[in-house]
Amino acid sequence: MTDHEAQSLGEAKQKEKRLEEEAERLAEKQVRKKAYLDREGAIKEASKARKAKQSEKRAAEEIEHSARKQSRREAYLAREQSIAEALEARKLKAKKQPPGVT
Repeated sequence: MTDHEAQSLGEAKQKEKRLEEEAERLAEKQVRKKAYLDREGAIKEASKARKAKQSEKRAAEEIEHSARKQSRREAYLAREQSIAEALEARKLKAKKQPPGVT
């Protein structure tokens, strides 16, 4: 084997080794990229779930707030009605009593 053939053989082996290393680097890069995309997907899903849960909680709180507000309004109106009825009763009682009697 001549020096030239040995050199060509050595260059061919180096080229083959570089191609193998490049293939390994590419495979590792693809694995890292997939892991990154998987993490990003998991983060998006968690965020979506968290937003949905917050939305449900907010809706429940709004319903509860509305119910409390309605209850307070009804209680207020009932008090006002009671006061009006008591006032009307006093007026009727005052009309029935003879003048000068308190």
